[in-house]
Amino acid sequence: MKKIALFVFSCFLINSLLFAQDTTNIQKKKKTPVNLSGRANDHFMIQLGVTNWAGKPDSITTKGFSKSFNVYFMFDFPFKTNPKLSMAFGPGIASDHIIFNKTYVGIKDATTTLQFRDQSDTNHFKKTKLNTTYLEAPVEFRYIANPLNSDKSFKFAIGAKVGTMIKAHTRNKDLENSAGSTLIAYTMKESSKRFFNTTRLVGTARVGLGHFTLYGSYQVTTLFKEGVAADVRPFSIGLTISGL
Repeated sequence: MKKIALFVFSCFLINSLLFAQDTTNIQKKKKTPVNLSGRANDHFMIQLGVTNWAGKPDSITTKGFSKSFNVYFMFDFPFKTNPKLSMAFGPGIASDHIIFNKTYVGIKDATTTLQFRDQSDTNHFKKTKLNTTYLEAPVEFRYIANPLNSDKSFKFAIGAKVGTMIKAHTRNKDLENSAGSTLIAYTMKESSKRFFNTTRLVGTARVGLGHFTLYGSYQVTTLFKEGVAADVRPFSIGLTISGL
């Protein structure tokens, strides 16, 4: 009887020791959750870049510093399983400003196609700019090397944005003759969305450190409606300043 009692006690003691060891190992493996409340992670973004048109024919002559200017407010949601990764989305405004060289852009003409006419050998405007403005909804998949100190951390993001056109207009300044002498110093503005695809899809990417990242974007959809102009697709590269 004593031998049986000793055997049962020994089994109970060994089982207790093994259970205590397993509990200790589980506690060691359990990670302390990362507190990301209140962190800054690119909620507000301002982008300034150089823009151009892919697929632009030789008959369309641009010049100077054609630029893009974008402003977004993004809601950032970190992954619970990996705080270095997050998804972000939010509203914003984006605009492209394309500058032409001695070229007439007939966005209000009563024609079936959009006219880009070279006027270098006749009267022309000194500067013609085409501005397109969109209300956009960007989405980003983000990686941040140090989620607890995003203001000084390496960052990378890839995503897309869908936009709807708010306005398209040209701004023509100072009428000149073929020799470059000013005939009339005035500004003429014309506005029309008739020739444009009013919905656009754009692929985006960003990489950088802290508050400053380089960005690139490429419009998947064509700028103009099918058959009214060349199948050009705007693209831009530039600097993103972010915070909050």
